Amino acid sequence: MNRRSELLLVPVLGLFCASLWPQNANAFRPDTTPFQKSPDKTETGADITPEMRGDIFMARKMYREAAEMYLTGSHDLAVTWNKAGIAYHQQLLLDKARKHYEKAIKIQPTYSEAINNLGTVFYAKKNYRRAIAEYKRALKLAPESASIHSNLGTGYFARKLYKEAASEYQIALNLDPDVFEHRSTQGILLQERSVLERAKFHYYLAKTYAKAGAAERALLYMRKCLEEGFKDKKKFTDEIDFASIKELPEFKQLLALEPRVL
Repeated sequence: MNRRSELLLVPVLGLFCASLWPQNANAFRPDTTPFQKSPDKTETGADITPEMRGDIFMARKMYREAAEMYLTGSHDLAVTWNKAGIAYHQQLLLDKARKHYEKAIKIQPTYSEAINNLGTVFYAKKNYRRAIAEYKRALKLAPESASIHSNLGTGYFARKLYKEAASEYQIALNLDPDVFEHRSTQGILLQERSVLERAKFHYYLAKTYAKAGAAERALLYMRKCLEEGFKDKKKFTDEIDFASIKELPEFKQLLALEPRVL
């Protein structure tokens, strides 16, 4: 592969020990932390399980060690196979990641997070049809997941099915107003953020936020798309979804400016 997927992990309550995972961890940032032996006990004195040790390695961005540690635990738990898959995914070892997600799904066929993560493997391989199919399968099990709706939208976007993408983004935003702003790398569900047409992608996010009445974020993504070279300014004035922000001074300023293309 000549391009890294931009992924983040979406928190799922009750499955990670939040005290062991720093809030500012970023996927794909090079690890400069010297090796440190994991502790044997938690602060409460309880024994640390292999899964918890794996979580600690993930927090330190030591993905190879994390994958190995997860698999020293029980092989009957879908969650450990899924987490091992994520650790391989972070190393861009997509075939290994796929194998481990599929194992998790075999153990627990209703595991929507692992099915979603399998979809992100196909997305990274540019097999967008298969990615969309996996996201849809995951949504049948977790229809209220904003992150999976977002991923499905991004799958449609990659296939230039912009109307369908916009619809999924709107559903995602209705379910979680912060779905496109998540920055945490905690969790067991991957949210795809890599797209080739960045300017158009940010135009659709601006449109989605404007339709939802989130003026500040709409203007933010409007500025981003213009800075990334979006040329068709008439879409901002003609598109009905921008009606709620058209009279704002900031909106008019952005249209009057010639932003420096990044």
